Amino acid sequence: MVKSRNNPPRRVRTRRYTLNSRIPDQVRNLHRLVSLSDASCLRNLRMDRNAFGRLCYLLEHSGGLTSTKHVTVAEQVALFLNVIAHHKKSCIVKHDFLRSGRTVSKHFHDVLNTIYKMSHVFLAKTAQITEDYADSRWRWFKDCLGALDRTLILSVCLNTKKVSTILEKDRLQSMCLEFFNSNMQFIYVLPGWEGSAADSRGWEGSAAIHRSHGLRVPSENYYLSHANADGFLTPYRGVCYHLQEWDWG
Repeated sequence: MVKSRNNPPRRVRTRRYTLNSRIPDQVRNLHRLVSLSDASCLRNLRMDRNAFGRLCYLLEHSGGLTSTKHVTVAEQVALFLNVIAHHKKSCIVKHDFLRSGRTVSKHFHDVLNTIYKMSHVFLAKTAQITEDYADSRWRWFKDCLGALDRTLILSVCLNTKKVSTILEKDRLQSMCLEFFNSNMQFIYVLPGWEGSAADSRGWEGSAAIHRSHGLRVPSENYYLSHANADGFLTPYRGVCYHLQEWDWG
């Protein structure tokens, strides 16, 4: 069959992809996470709408976090909180927020670096316990600055960095040390600690003190800890901690 020169075949135009088509869904998703109710915001981001708004304001006006052409500060912070609150993977977050994996990774680290830069704002100041302290649980520990605890966090790392992780129940876990005052406010946080040392050796507090920018404990003060060491005191003698390890089941 000979094609006519007067009627050339039409070219089928393919519809070009544009980011503008995703904007309504992205705005709707952010509204669903943050603006519906305090209960919804608390379930998804682990804070109510007032705390979320104040955090966004601090990160933007004091930390220098800026909105990009397509991602606002509120969405960046919501993305970050959604990851750390529910331990979500990047492939899940990019599907929920309708973003690419590169965008998710970039803005997650932008918020993380801003919070790290503003650590002096978010961490509480130390205050020693006095004899007339209002809380009867802390009144007996005169000159105490707070307590030390640790948290195991599930982690994924390279083979070269597995030394700083703990293999427990066939899962890689990283140790995080937290120092907090009597009001349960964080004073100092040491993530990524090589947590293979036993509590009885007293290495937990030493790991935080013997760093260039580590925790400073005055000679007349101390922290409550799992073991006795310089600057650390076991609160009650003969008390077994981590009792859940001996639970039935």
